[in-house]
Amino acid sequence: MSASSQHPVEDAIDFTIMYSTHDAFRRDLERLVAASLAGTALTPAAQAGWENFKNQLVVHHTVEDAELWPRVERAVVDRPQDLALMKEMEDEHALLDPLLKAVDQAMARGSDDLADLTRQLADGLGNHMKHEEESALPLIQEVLTPNDWSAFRGAMARQQGPKGAAMYVPWILDGASSSERERFLGAMPSPIRIINRLFWQSRYQRRKLWAA
Repeated sequence: MSASSQHPVEDAIDFTIMYSTHDAFRRDLERLVAASLAGTALTPAAQAGWENFKNQLVVHHTVEDAELWPRVERAVVDRPQDLALMKEMEDEHALLDPLLKAVDQAMARGSDDLADLTRQLADGLGNHMKHEEESALPLIQEVLTPNDWSAFRGAMARQQGPKGAAMYVPWILDGASSSERERFLGAMPSPIRIINRLFWQSRYQRRKLWAA
């Protein structure tokens, strides 16, 4: 990619929230593996943590498929290699569905292979997110504008709704280091930071997701 084909630095898209979301997915799957090995995967706290993980992942991928990948496809309509990458993103989402279902069924019945199935999901999702971070995000940085990215984020916010946002923000911050927390909150609108501090964080903590 030539320097001239990239957005000027001041117009660069900020992917902080995307990276933070990916990190939260990785963290929760690590927690589920640990819970399954410790024999605590069937506790209400672990079950609630899994239900939240599923919802966050479904929302995230649904909006990417509906709002982000088509936007990129329109921008690279005359570039077959980049169109193929977008198809790979969509196909990888579809391949994750049976892995998610397998873990869900194992959670429901307390299956002995829960840890192995969770590792398979973690590998599949981890590989997809790595592919997205290394290939799709640089392409997005090249062909989309911050306004395009804001439109995608707006679609994500509408899909989540106020109730979803009240879970999403403190979920991202669950277990985050002080620098990670500062970086994520710095990418959020000021009202969200205030509302999270006053209301959402304490409500989330009372749910004790993943607690033994």
